Amino acid sequence: MDEQTARREIVRVGRLMYERSYVVSSDGNVSVRLDDGRIVATPTQTCKGRMTEEMLAVTDLEGKALDDRRVSSELAMHLLIYREREDVRAVCHAHPPHGSAFAVAGLAIDQPILSEVILTLGCVPLAEYGTPSTDELTDAMRPLVKNHNALLMANHGAVAYGADVWQAFDRLETLEHTAKIAILSRALGGARNLPPDSIEKLIEVRERAGYLDERARCQSCGYLHETQVVCPTGERADAARTGANGAGKIALTREELIELLCQAARVGQ
Repeated sequence: MDEQTARREIVRVGRLMYERSYVVSSDGNVSVRLDDGRIVATPTQTCKGRMTEEMLAVTDLEGKALDDRRVSSELAMHLLIYREREDVRAVCHAHPPHGSAFAVAGLAIDQPILSEVILTLGCVPLAEYGTPSTDELTDAMRPLVKNHNALLMANHGAVAYGADVWQAFDRLETLEHTAKIAILSRALGGARNLPPDSIEKLIEVRERAGYLDERARCQSCGYLHETQVVCPTGERADAARTGANGAGKIALTREELIELLCQAARVGQ
């Protein structure tokens, strides 16, 4: 993508994020990595709904300014993702209400309730809290970036990334839509997870079709109880749900609680 196209697409995505209330005021940020390695990104303290192409900042991969525009203070989050993922060319960070509700509740979006989400996004883990614009935040994100295409950040918001700015936005949109459905389903008595064999089939379909590769297999961890499939990061889904250090509360469905009690009973026999 050339710089002018990148500027135009960032402005379009920024307006969509604002119109859909994924961001308010000067929240959020969007960036694109150009073919020459330069980064075009949203400026600091600017409403994404009133942004123009001329306002955007340009930096190198180290975050050094290459023009007179002041880039978003959260650019470090984007640079981390670009360093960890050669395939990523665009990043969208926002505070979508339903996804952010999961983040402030200390919950990951990792329940296999929608086939389309397993096919196109995979699970969305929760990174521990880190002060925005500091190394605390990027350090919390680093272990999760390689194996996931979107993250929640505790008490903060969400970030999604992809091969271009529209894939990054689509993944952010899918994250928010899934979070909304999960919250609504809980009001109706709780969602029913897809069975392990169905998850396996969906994973095979998405890898065969090229939607996601084997790095995203974390979607199945924690549910294939008999085979004990684990996340590529070495963490189980319930560990990712509470943060890397295992601190915080764990929300269990009735089925999960029964499974844990049955496992405990088997161990005690």
